[in-house]
Amino acid sequence: MANIANIVVFDGAATPVSHTLVPVDVSKDPKTGAIVAIWREQVASLPTYAQVTATLRLSKSKRSGVWNTDFRVEVPVMESVSGSNASGYTAAPRVAYTDTTGIYGHYHERGSIAGRRLSRQLCMNIGNNVSTSVAAATSGVIPDLIDTLVAPT
Repeated sequence: MANIANIVVFDGAATPVSHTLVPVDVSKDPKTGAIVAIWREQVASLPTYAQVTATLRLSKSKRSGVWNTDFRVEVPVMESVSGSNASGYTAAPRVAYTDTTGIYGHYHERGSIAGRRLSRQLCMNIGNNVSTSVAAATSGVIPDLIDTLVAPT
């Protein structure tokens, strides 16, 4: 099994900023047997509930034997606080909404690493508008999850 480690990723801003997501938890869901790993950014000026998070989930259907993978990133967006009431009180900012993007897959138990890697790479290349030959990534959180069906420990 892969050891859980920090995830360092750049955003898509005009001036890219590096975000480091640190491991928060790895657990096994007692009801479904799914492995769930959670990472969270640690920005000192933001409350915990307003931090960027990443969640990985790996499970196998007991009925069909199909492997289910899910990796998602959630980016909370804070309200902008303006003004105060007659007493001078200004409410603390809250999360206005959360933008979420995910990558999921359903893979037959008879499938292979090569087949899952091909499916993942095609999807990623379409998403990144890649129209030239590129080598498939073979290490990292998402390749481990989808290609080898390995979740961090």
